[in-house]
Amino acid sequence: MDLLWFSAALVVMAVIFVTTFVKIVPQGRQYTLERFGRYLRTLHPGIHFITPIMDQIGRKISMMESVLDVPRQEVITRDNVMVRCDAVVFTQVFDAAKAAYEVEDLRLAITNLSLTNLRTVIGSMELDEVLSQRDTINAKLLQTIDAATNPWGVKVVRIEIKDLSPPSDLNEAMAKQMKAERERRAEITQAEGEKAAAILRAEGQKQAIILEAEGRRESAFRDAEGRERAAEAEANATRMVSEAISAGDVNALNYFLGQSYVEAFGKLASSPQQRTVIVPTELSAIASAIEGVRQLTLSGTATQSQSQGQAKAPARTAVPTTKD
Repeated sequence: MDLLWFSAALVVMAVIFVTTFVKIVPQGRQYTLERFGRYLRTLHPGIHFITPIMDQIGRKISMMESVLDVPRQEVITRDNVMVRCDAVVFTQVFDAAKAAYEVEDLRLAITNLSLTNLRTVIGSMELDEVLSQRDTINAKLLQTIDAATNPWGVKVVRIEIKDLSPPSDLNEAMAKQMKAERERRAEITQAEGEKAAAILRAEGQKQAIILEAEGRRESAFRDAEGRERAAEAEANATRMVSEAISAGDVNALNYFLGQSYVEAFGKLASSPQQRTVIVPTELSAIASAIEGVRQLTLSGTATQSQSQGQAKAPARTAVPTTKD
């Protein structure tokens, strides 16, 4: 029986010895080791052997990134407007010994530090700046709080403003201002569109007028050129008839008059507004004109044939005759 009790005591003492001699640190945490109440070293994740009775675990520090909620508070801006704001702080311990022994309550210290600096930063800005420059507020808070927590072995990773709430009456005034601003922008946009449309229509009308004027100028130029050529042809015809008359050829005049008579009569008959054509009773005038044209053509043909025959006939020499 005594031997049984002795064996049980040995087992208990062995268990106590093992639990006090071997320490296992989980991943993401670090333990501080104290010897007689004084900091000795930091135990990193893994298995460690310590001296029983003399050494003991001091603080168990989490090395993972943690989130701290900054409580909502009321802050007065530089233009005396009360706003309610809160924030979120992301921190990470990089020195377990400093985080354990440099500050009493690390989370409380960071929270209060964030509250005071948030009040300071927002109080130095006007309401419009506070509502429109959250990134600036976050950057200022991060720089200030990170510098303050560095001696505690803590790195402030980032700070984000969660909510900024002006008073309700101010929210209504801001909503009315926003509505008026949007209506003003809409009217400006509509006016600019109408202006651009009017300019484009004016430009189009201008281009149309210019093209129409150029078309009229080109048409007038072509008409003038046509009339000039017709006048030149008429002048040449008149000159040729005059030369023929001067040479004593009356048929040329008859041809000219007959052609003019026939053209005038043809225009009279082909007029789109003429439904009745009055033919003169003396048709002999038309017949004489046609006959003059025919005689002129025949005489011209005979003259041409005679000239060609004379050119082809051989030259004859006259031989004098003598009487016996």
